[in-house]
Amino acid sequence: MSRPLTPLAVQRAVPVTRPAATPVLAVRGTVAVILVLAAGTLAAQPWPARPLRLIVPLAAGGTGDTLARDVAQAMEPLLGVPITVENRAGANGILGMEVVAKAPADGYTLVMGGVGPVAINPSLYPKLPFNVERDFTAIVQVADTTSVLVVPAALPVKTLKDLIALAKKRPGELFYSSSGSGSTPHLNAALFATMAGIDIQHVPYKGSTPGRTALLGGEVSLMVDGLLPSLPFIESGRFRALGITSAARSPAAPQVPTIAETLPGYQADIWYGLLGPAGTPREVVDRLNAAANKALASAELRARLAKLGATVAGGPPEAFAKHIAREIPKWAKVVKATGARID
Repeated sequence: MSRPLTPLAVQRAVPVTRPAATPVLAVRGTVAVILVLAAGTLAAQPWPARPLRLIVPLAAGGTGDTLARDVAQAMEPLLGVPITVENRAGANGILGMEVVAKAPADGYTLVMGGVGPVAINPSLYPKLPFNVERDFTAIVQVADTTSVLVVPAALPVKTLKDLIALAKKRPGELFYSSSGSGSTPHLNAALFATMAGIDIQHVPYKGSTPGRTALLGGEVSLMVDGLLPSLPFIESGRFRALGITSAARSPAAPQVPTIAETLPGYQADIWYGLLGPAGTPREVVDRLNAAANKALASAELRARLAKLGATVAGGPPEAFAKHIAREIPKWAKVVKATGARID
């Protein structure tokens, strides 16, 4: 039984009589050399050679989306190429994160990950289409933001202690909205309820905006919402702010106490950071990290982020990777304590 001939074997099996060198062969050889040299030149092109794609696994218009667009705009002149921001919301950020996990590890597709998609989902979902610590490369932690527990002005409470007292007097009768089951606002409110020892009912909505609308309409009694989108309603008197979720008061609303001032130990910071696919070349990670840190150091970007109620982070990739490694087990405990789970 004869073996199939490889292309090289076919060439050897068919004798061809032709001059050792002809002008045509010489031309072909020259063209081949040129093509090889051209390929080498293309391969050696400095990064970045084309626009970058920044995936935001959140709906447009929220704090994370606004922050991502501001940072991308500040990084563009430093990298010399445009950065296209693309919203891929859905499944608590899983859809957008998956896009990046499966993208080529060439530095051209990034994600603005946050505490929910990066640190909470691994405990919230029994099975994810990726492993955060295995399938992503940490680039830089961008900023920390905070949320605020708000109630409609018509609710007869003025402080967090008042709210807790009302909830204990009416167990199971107060409802809170969130941007979805297992979302950061959901878990922040559930953590508050657990620590306060109260029974309040969760009503998930498809995004923060409809959850906020429900609060405005009196359909629910409270919500843990981003400070930035809540501020106009707080300032107009339609919402009453009872507590900030971070450990310290926010410069954007210094008059609002922290939840920890009433419930010591409560802390639920919301952070964001840039990640790329696992295996992204170190030199590319370093370029992105340097550009992000330089952008975050600018007074203009710091002022814009301050208006979002955000505190600039920055730092080396290793610091962000360690932060993620600490946050995953931290939120695993919260998920377990609150009994939250999405199958």
